[in-house]
Amino acid sequence: MPDLPTPQNAAEAALLSECWDAVLSYADLCTSGSASATQLATEAFTHGIDELRAATAASKSTGTGRRALRLPRIPLLLASVRTVAAAWETSGLGHRLDPDLRLWLHSDKAARYIGPPLHRPLALRGLRDMQEPDAVLLWLAEVESLPMSAVARRLGLDPAAASSELAQVRALFRDRCHRNHLDTPMDAYCRSYARLLDAVTRSPSAETPEDLSRHLARCVECAEAAACLRLHGGGLPAALSSGVIGWGGLAYLERRRRAAEAGMIGGRTDAAVDTGLNEGKPVRPRIGRTGILVTAVLVSALALTVSLMPFGGSKGGDANAAQGESTDGKSVADPGPSFPSGSKTKSGSGSGTAGLPAVADSTSRPAGNSDQEAQGESSSPAGKQGGAKGSTKSAAPDCRVKYEIVSEWPDGFQASVTVTSTKALATWSLGWTFKDGQHVGQMWDGTFTQDDSHVTATAADYNKTVAANGTFTFGFLGSWTGSNSAARNFTLNKASCQAAG
Repeated sequence: MPDLPTPQNAAEAALLSECWDAVLSYADLCTSGSASATQLATEAFTHGIDELRAATAASKSTGTGRRALRLPRIPLLLASVRTVAAAWETSGLGHRLDPDLRLWLHSDKAARYIGPPLHRPLALRGLRDMQEPDAVLLWLAEVESLPMSAVARRLGLDPAAASSELAQVRALFRDRCHRNHLDTPMDAYCRSYARLLDAVTRSPSAETPEDLSRHLARCVECAEAAACLRLHGGGLPAALSSGVIGWGGLAYLERRRRAAEAGMIGGRTDAAVDTGLNEGKPVRPRIGRTGILVTAVLVSALALTVSLMPFGGSKGGDANAAQGESTDGKSVADPGPSFPSGSKTKSGSGSGTAGLPAVADSTSRPAGNSDQEAQGESSSPAGKQGGAKGSTKSAAPDCRVKYEIVSEWPDGFQASVTVTSTKALATWSLGWTFKDGQHVGQMWDGTFTQDDSHVTATAADYNKTVAANGTFTFGFLGSWTGSNSAARNFTLNKASCQAAG
């Protein structure tokens, strides 16, 4: 595996520190394993730094001191990942790449990034036409999802004025995209909508005419232009990431948003130069959503155990629990909670308090638990006379789903779906129904099919397995008209799934 290039100066050392995490994150999306991801990121970093060195030498040789227009550093390196991935596919290393990426590399969509400049994606051209400080500010805030305080610190801006400067840069990006859109070769039908598209996207209160909506649904280039020109509604990050990165742009955007929310965006861990993002702050532990959920379940189970102890079980069982042991020989701190009891269930294993439902231990029991264990039915006289079944509560649902609309604009929206499963899954398929006729357009961290109002999302190769009490998340872009209410009637692997309130 090739080594990263040795930085020639402090600027290249800072580049390595600030950008490695982003490059590795995208390379991981593009490959089929962590080893391949690291190699792809390393080769892309080398390719990108060589390109930057060549551009710097060329600008010095001209004597003008002006920088040739190019992408800012992070998107330039992400484009290098795409370039190296294409070289892998050509040289026989395509088996290391994601299968969907391999298909994309042979499509017309990939050809746009190396074709005639006027036919390249509008967001790519607009960002490249901006001065580097403005382009970096826009990318860090919109795509890398860094808080403005961190962006201001990295770029040396006044924190109080950073937000207003970002608003100016957004307007500048829109202006560049509008000019490029008018310069793009297009047929007479598309050009007839150019002025109307500019007017509709300028104002957040402007309504999109029905004929323009139909045209945007059919024309990819004009839909891209609408996304770049519409600064309100929260669609700009998706327009930037999709247009500049290409394949996997939306998935990369979601990854960076989650990493920023968790405070996990930083540089390469072994880099010599610190980015300054965590200056004066201790390193935050990387605790995922699954770990937080498991901890909450354990705490709740232990609290429930304490509350049930006075109502059942023998004195011997209570003594064992007081000594830190359960009646079946497990430690009280064991991840699988158990309740003190003096009797066994009909199946001859497990424990349960007479007259009270036992809690299924999804971390230690097989999936095929018997009905007696699920209901906590006791074979003791007290259980028979006290009516254990009569006091049994209904079982908790096997999964919970959180459907969240991240952003919304007049004819589209971005949504995030997070599912928690109490059972371990070898793969997953989540179904739901749209009430208002919404349609899914693109999805990341999963694939989808839609039949009228019913949508089914299935796992990608890299996120099929889910641990007991674990979570998985995917997102998508959709379109809507009239109303955009939340999805309903969720099912996980065809079993009913409870929607979080």
